Amino acid sequence: MKKTLFEKIWDAHVVTSVQDGPTQLYIDRHLCHEVTSPQAFAGLRKRGLSVFRPQQTTLTADHNIPTLNQDQPIRDEISRFQVDTLAKNAVDFGLAYYGLGNAKNGIVHVVGPENGYTQPGMTIVCGDSHTSTHGAFGAIAFGIGTSEVEMVLASQCVLQSRPKTMRINFEGKLQKGVGAKDLALYMISRLTTGGATGYFVEYSGEVVRALSMEERMTLCNLSIEMGARGGLIAPDEITFDYVKGREFAPKGERWETALAVWKTLKTDEGATFDKEVTFDCALIKPMITYGTNPGMGMPIDGSIPTLNEIDDAGKKSFEKSLQYMGFSAGEKLEGKAIDYVFLGSCTNGRIEDFRVFANFVKDKRKADRVTAWLVPGSWQVRKQIEEEGIGKILEEAGFELRQPGCSACLAMNDDKVPAGKYAVSTSNRNFEGRQGPGARTILASPLIAAAAAVTGRISDPRTM
Repeated sequence: MKKTLFEKIWDAHVVTSVQDGPTQLYIDRHLCHEVTSPQAFAGLRKRGLSVFRPQQTTLTADHNIPTLNQDQPIRDEISRFQVDTLAKNAVDFGLAYYGLGNAKNGIVHVVGPENGYTQPGMTIVCGDSHTSTHGAFGAIAFGIGTSEVEMVLASQCVLQSRPKTMRINFEGKLQKGVGAKDLALYMISRLTTGGATGYFVEYSGEVVRALSMEERMTLCNLSIEMGARGGLIAPDEITFDYVKGREFAPKGERWETALAVWKTLKTDEGATFDKEVTFDCALIKPMITYGTNPGMGMPIDGSIPTLNEIDDAGKKSFEKSLQYMGFSAGEKLEGKAIDYVFLGSCTNGRIEDFRVFANFVKDKRKADRVTAWLVPGSWQVRKQIEEEGIGKILEEAGFELRQPGCSACLAMNDDKVPAGKYAVSTSNRNFEGRQGPGARTILASPLIAAAAAVTGRISDPRTM
């Protein structure tokens, strides 16, 4: 029987199946952070249970941590309590923990890949929706709830309904200035935020095969924003080169054995998907959002849709969204003044994102009106930034590099955009209040963020 990549990995991890019910799926790697895990560990204590396979669970603090002065106690009482609780749970249950001050600390979906925890053919879960990031390596990776976190800690398994399969092909050639973030925002704008609900997506096509691992992670990261359970990409030489030599990747004979298996992880010729979509990349321009969900996207040189272009069922929410953002139907956004720029998050907080940003701002200056938060996804990324001279370029251009964490992606720390202010953000969500109460978020790529940072306006980098 011909199988898709998803079916091969899923079937290899089935422990038992309930007729007309869920599948008990074995989990290879479990990642935890401070926000969604406390109740799960409390549940284990209540039942007198230990973590079943502690070597397969890794903890890091990221959501609530400050991005300045991490050597000092966390000022916010709730955040400090959650981080301290995670540290205590790591000790009590014998788990690897990368807390503040640890050289491996960072955003959970950055730490996993860069340390070699994330590998092809795995099942990976975390109490975080953007776990789909790890699918870039040819893994089935998805977010789970707190009760499921407890389930995995106790049994190394989780109950899941088997999703349908979808393949999205990106064909053709990319225009100048278009990257993985633009592919994702274009895709979501076309399919809508619910267009992949119930599906696990495989990304394919000549454009996807040419993407770097960082770009693949960005694309898979945003799968969840169109309702998908997750997204994945067949591993290839680009994948293998990235994984090889990382601390927790297989070594020696184990590497050769693993590699032989990984090379079989691809969709069989003739395998069928429940749904298939193809995009012509020649039609995709650099993208920005104008509304309050990631599906409200448009080309940077385009115009917000008019009311006539919106279905009757969506008109009310469309108008509410524009009112929140302070925009008008049919308006162009290019040239509009902005207040904040955020480079970071599990979507665009990797070394390649900082290279793109720094390459653009080199020999330029940050606009005086702009507050810029440049937040590496991990301490390893921050180290690379300094070693490659990127930090010096940023400093000379008037930017300050902050310490790692989720930061303004969800504003659970001090990095909150003030009410009414506009932020060009490389993160993944632009919901009302996502970056702070009343904050107005415009999602974009690191390249567009860089252009906005030096002009103080929404600017098309292709014209600069």
